[in-house]
Amino acid sequence: MKKTNLSLFLLLAFTLGFTACGTKTEKTEETVIEQPAKFGGLALYTVRDAMGKDPKGTLKAVAEAGYAYVEAAGYADGKFYGMEPAAFKSYLDSLGLQAKSTHMGGVTLENADQQIAASVAAGIEYFVIPVPPMGMFSFGPSGMGMKGTPAELVAILTTIGEKCSAAGMKLLYHNHDFEFIAMADGTILTDYILDNTDPAYVNYQMDLFWVTKAGVDPLTYFEKYPGRFKSWHVKDMNDSSQFAPVGTGNIDFKRILDAKAKSGMEYYLVEQDNTFGLDPLEAIKISHAGLVEIGFK
Repeated sequence: MKKTNLSLFLLLAFTLGFTACGTKTEKTEETVIEQPAKFGGLALYTVRDAMGKDPKGTLKAVAEAGYAYVEAAGYADGKFYGMEPAAFKSYLDSLGLQAKSTHMGGVTLENADQQIAASVAAGIEYFVIPVPPMGMFSFGPSGMGMKGTPAELVAILTTIGEKCSAAGMKLLYHNHDFEFIAMADGTILTDYILDNTDPAYVNYQMDLFWVTKAGVDPLTYFEKYPGRFKSWHVKDMNDSSQFAPVGTGNIDFKRILDAKAKSGMEYYLVEQDNTFGLDPLEAIKISHAGLVEIGFK
């Protein structure tokens, strides 16, 4: 009897030991496959084609690439990418993402209240106007520009900014290059906007590519208008002055990042308008790795 019990004990011990070793091996293998640390944001305009085909699958890929928040650029008919605002927020929550801001290029004084309400319902904090709205933006062979006067633009921004503030949101204006280039009368639009708006209602989302494209040093504006640049679009520039994944071009982001406090930057977003044959979902992975190298968090 004792001999039989001993044999059973040894058999059980061997079996349990083998199972425990197997479990330990599985855990070791699991720790090798790690998801990137989640930080930083992505402007969904970068992956707009994929968002148009499969918004939920694309958002999942964005989360898996390591981004913590996004900027929407797909609002139409009261919905974000075909989802009701609350449903959009709920799906982002399920992925560990947040919609930090939204580009609202189609905003007018008539539809601003509705667009702001939809943004609030989606949990969005920043309402961004990406170009002069209400038919003021122009584009042609000579590049981008604006119809109308700086005073008219400031009046529109102020009115919408006041509406945003009343709803608990913040309004930002997003630049391209033309806002930093002197107009026919010598006016520089960015200076005019910042000189003639109240920071309680209107601030800036600085696109670091476009300000560089205009031949302007971002730090000059951080010094001149400290605290007004609440958001950055982080996109790189290659030697041909084209868009490039972050960290692969020639913009000195480390120098700019050192001036973060002076600028007033509260959040930033990777953006690449055109990836020139590279799959945008691969480009955003390269950019996220570039953020790490530069020191963004």
